[in-house]
Amino acid sequence: FWGETMNSLKANITGLAFGAMFGGVLAAGSLHEYDTIHNMLKLDEFYVFGFMGSAIVIATIGLGILESRNTKTSFGGTIVLQRSDIKANHLKGGVIFGSGWAIAGTCPAPVLVMLTSGVFLSLIVIAGIFIGLSLSNKQAPAGFGDGEHRIVDQAVERA
Repeated sequence: FWGETMNSLKANITGLAFGAMFGGVLAAGSLHEYDTIHNMLKLDEFYVFGFMGSAIVIATIGLGILESRNTKTSFGGTIVLQRSDIKANHLKGGVIFGSGWAIAGTCPAPVLVMLTSGVFLSLIVIAGIFIGLSLSNKQAPAGFGDGEHRIVDQAVERA
């Protein structure tokens, strides 16, 4: 019991530390400010695209290296990148997410930075995130996932 509790506590503290560092990076880049996101979407500020693009490139290369070496996580799992084809639900989700991002000027991670910086209107966006999650869960079939990987997981379980 105590071993599991300590592992869970360690995981939560680790997650909190990395989340705080990530929030600090977002705040340093002003990505929690409405005007920054609005100006980026109007194509007036390009550094945000570079910020996101460099994060994607670094993460892709880093995770690819870790996957090729069969790296184990601190929780005992193996790093395996999920690959999927583009489907209609991905495009619909992207349009909904992008619309919300454009209207609110934020997305799930920066909205928490907004909240901690004293922008209490961010609570409306946070409520909207949870309402959207709730609606998607009510409309999703049992065992909702991205479909492709759930099918693979079920096939492995049957074997």
